[in-house]
Amino acid sequence: MSEEKKFKPFISASELIPEFSLRAIIMGAIFGIIFGAASVYLGLKVGLTVSASIPIAVLAISVFKRLGKASILESNIVQTIGSAGESVAAGVVFTVPALLFLAGGRDYFHYYQIFVLAFAGGILGVLFMIPLRRSLIVKEHGYLPYPEGTACADVLVAGEKGGKLAQKVYYGVGIAFFYKLFMSILGFWKDVPAYIFSKKSALPNATISGEITPELLGVGYIIGPRIAGIMVAGGVLSWFVLIPLITMLGSGLTTVFPPETTQLITNMSADDIWGRYIRYIGAGAVTFGGLMTLIKTFPTIVSAFKDSFKDLKESRGEKAVEKSRTEKDIPLIYVLIGSIALVVFMSVIPNIPTNFLSAVMIVVFGFFFVTVSSRIVGLIGSSSNPISGMTIATLMATSLIFVGIGWTGDVYQPIALVVGSIVCIASANAGATSQDLKTGYILGATPIKQQLGLIIGVLAATLAIGFTLTLLEHNIGVGAPTPEHPHPLPAPQAILMATVIKGLLSHNLPWGLVLTGMGISAVMELCGVSSLAFAVGAYLPLSSTTPIFVGGLVKWLVDRKNKSKEAESDIGPGALFSSGLIAGGAITGIIIAILIGVNVGIGADGKPVSLADKLNFGLGDKMGNMGDLIALGFFLLLGFILYKFATSKKEELT
Repeated sequence: MSEEKKFKPFISASELIPEFSLRAIIMGAIFGIIFGAASVYLGLKVGLTVSASIPIAVLAISVFKRLGKASILESNIVQTIGSAGESVAAGVVFTVPALLFLAGGRDYFHYYQIFVLAFAGGILGVLFMIPLRRSLIVKEHGYLPYPEGTACADVLVAGEKGGKLAQKVYYGVGIAFFYKLFMSILGFWKDVPAYIFSKKSALPNATISGEITPELLGVGYIIGPRIAGIMVAGGVLSWFVLIPLITMLGSGLTTVFPPETTQLITNMSADDIWGRYIRYIGAGAVTFGGLMTLIKTFPTIVSAFKDSFKDLKESRGEKAVEKSRTEKDIPLIYVLIGSIALVVFMSVIPNIPTNFLSAVMIVVFGFFFVTVSSRIVGLIGSSSNPISGMTIATLMATSLIFVGIGWTGDVYQPIALVVGSIVCIASANAGATSQDLKTGYILGATPIKQQLGLIIGVLAATLAIGFTLTLLEHNIGVGAPTPEHPHPLPAPQAILMATVIKGLLSHNLPWGLVLTGMGISAVMELCGVSSLAFAVGAYLPLSSTTPIFVGGLVKWLVDRKNKSKEAESDIGPGALFSSGLIAGGAITGIIIAILIGVNVGIGADGKPVSLADKLNFGLGDKMGNMGDLIALGFFLLLGFILYKFATSKKEELT
């Protein structure tokens, strides 16, 4: 409480300056749509997203300079509304595509259903964060740093005095666009250079590959060398240890080895072995890593609940007192009404696989994990929020309840997923909401206006997320390769969720492989290493983690060049340029999906020819092994450009 009394915001409660303006709302909604769509692509591609608050804040400052002077609180509303797009998109892509892999789930994979799930989860995350704001943001201001929220406030405060750091984001977007234009659209070099060891070598079926995209390079730079190194270590275990080991042991088998039912291991490629065996080992590793994260944060969960209920009790006992501008929240009665309305809404809404019990579970699990998420991001930031672990815990609890009451048929698989998906979306959005409210608290924003802005941001983002997700699924594909979509977006998190649900409800989960993965994560925990990051790396294709590792390596080189023991701040030139690489690469990926969907004729084989096929020269594929080296050269050039931007003279915002 003493911390609360001592703190003085940048704008005092008595000052009245423009905040919730129409131009701020419109700009925030536009950024929310853009970054929401980009996050859908990134989440399907690599199974993680990064916080969008800081790049949006920088862009807001830049745009407002061209439109005319704006107040710092207007810029804050822009990033508040815009950041909802990234967080809601993360929750959606981690779970909703799992409908494609569940019995009868594809019937619900349409724009309408995606919109309903995204909107319900996003609103739930905002509503449940309202009663937590005072205990987590205000009372623990000196203890919970909320790193992205604090950094975002620093950006906005510095932006009051001008600066040029926004140029770094624009440069990143432009370079990423032209890089992917020549690589993925025109086909001047390969997207995924790779080398597969022969089955007769000392490492049979071992594979080294890299999806050399600017967005993955940017992700690696932002998460840093330690986490990037741990992730690629998991990939090395899967693709250089487990796959060769299974290949060697299976070469002498004359019968199929479960859970595979038709194909001998000796006839399998590296990708086949990954899909039949490694995927389950990785699922077990991610599950254990997520649960360990929850166990470690259990004390903070208990304290957050105690403070929340204590605040609710105190607020009911207080006499009616006019609150200052910086203390006004959406009234608690609306949170209660909204929660009840959600139970009723999800129970009766047509064409959504829910019922009354699942709707109640959504609210109960939702409030629990919103509290968990809000507390965790206060310590480690939104980009490191273990949403997948919370979602797996929700799915396991839901599935076990269903099994206990006899709901084990295929029809209950989509129902269990809906519970997990809405809770996942709510938890993801609550984490971002917490960061935004922290930024607002430091700046002296009006909480109720931020909360209304977040609701607007959820609505704007959900309008675009469903369209983007269905577009990518239809034109590029999601999940396993098919003749129509030979290079789909892997959607690793969604496949994991489907695996957990199907295995628990049908009692046919290959527990031997799953427990092996759990054992691997247990070993990493005993070694003092973050098992969740390692497990995600083991679960993902190595092609996804190697470019992330290169980005982390660039970050390590930058820190050595700067002779700084601390990581570069979130508003440093390298971090902002990397944010531009992520946004530009992801947006270009969506453009590619649109080009694939535009048919311009019929080919010699009688199949439709897309505009993407027409534009692609395929030069990289025609050069064979030399094409791999050329592709690697261009990616290293991109890494060098990132290094030069990051080590250039840091332009102060002041």
